[in-house]
Amino acid sequence: MHVTDYELFEVPPRWLFLKVTTSDGTVGWGEPVVEGRAKTVKTAVEELMDNYLLGEDPQRIEDHWQAMYRGGFYRGGPVLMSAIAGIDQALWDIKGKHYGAPVHDLLGGAARDRIRVYQWIGGDDPADVADQAREKVEAGFTALKMNGTGELERIDSPAAVSAAADRMREVREEVGDEVDVGVDFHGRVSKPMAKRLVEALEPYDPFFVEEPVLPEHLDDLGEIAQHTTTSIATGERLFSRFDFKQLFEDGHVDLIQPDLSHAGGITEVKKIASMAEAYDVAMAPHCPLGPVALASCIQVDACSPNALIQEQSLDIHYNETSDVLDYLADPSVFDYEDGFVEIPDGPGLGVEVDEAHVREQAQQDVDWHNPVWRHDDGSVAEW
Repeated sequence: MHVTDYELFEVPPRWLFLKVTTSDGTVGWGEPVVEGRAKTVKTAVEELMDNYLLGEDPQRIEDHWQAMYRGGFYRGGPVLMSAIAGIDQALWDIKGKHYGAPVHDLLGGAARDRIRVYQWIGGDDPADVADQAREKVEAGFTALKMNGTGELERIDSPAAVSAAADRMREVREEVGDEVDVGVDFHGRVSKPMAKRLVEALEPYDPFFVEEPVLPEHLDDLGEIAQHTTTSIATGERLFSRFDFKQLFEDGHVDLIQPDLSHAGGITEVKKIASMAEAYDVAMAPHCPLGPVALASCIQVDACSPNALIQEQSLDIHYNETSDVLDYLADPSVFDYEDGFVEIPDGPGLGVEVDEAHVREQAQQDVDWHNPVWRHDDGSVAEW
């Protein structure tokens, strides 16, 4: 068996799907994308597939991963690692289908029967969070996440801190103490504001505080941790086990959030999860993406003892034109019950992509980019 062909499909709302075909007709799907940089990643995937994969045995996944990563003198970063990630997902999908087994069985077998999921509320610039929280809890979710703030100055007003605390208070009062509520700072908060905000939110018991500072400033996490007992989460913008290494050594993070479509795919994130386990750090893979990315996450969650909860993007504020289930032949694989999703037991990634719908949607002009926020003085703010 060898790789004979591949196709890439850019589809709404902001996703890129990869189809890899082998000589015996087996097809594997991957989702290689950087949100807002799909065309850049598409070119990187084409370069990797043409140089390293066409004509090769798809089952030598580790060797292919090493060649794609180490075969170039310059390595790492979001574009290359996302391209590798999507290819890696497709190769694991092929391998699982070849052996008639879900990917997690090939990685040691399931450590759980289901994984808890959380639901987004509030939007980019959070609003109406209490009402949305009530609706999602009534729909069966037991864990939620919202952005903590909109745009903030490097050192902002007491009113900005109070507004963030008030939103968290409103959600907590609405859903009670039985529901977990994560707060995402989205890297849009400076160190001095992060210290003030984690203290202000603490009385309302956040599930975790996510990306309290940008990944460029991970050395600030120790100081921020001194201002709260809330678990600190980060990692969606770290792209390999080498990026996570110092984070584990520093010991200030309680929850890592590697992205299966950014951090080198299933092969690499499984290694990152094992590293985290050795440091008593839990994992909640980042996934505001599509169904192939989510399926990949759940396969790694299934066989990682320290997987805590899974992000998923159903009804997320980005999915205005298409949603996760739209691209699946059988959407029931992602049925959520009591805030959990069952581990798929189908071969490969455990999902069947609706290829006809993918091809139809790929005819659209997709050009999603995140907004560029600006402060009142006109300077660029973190989104």
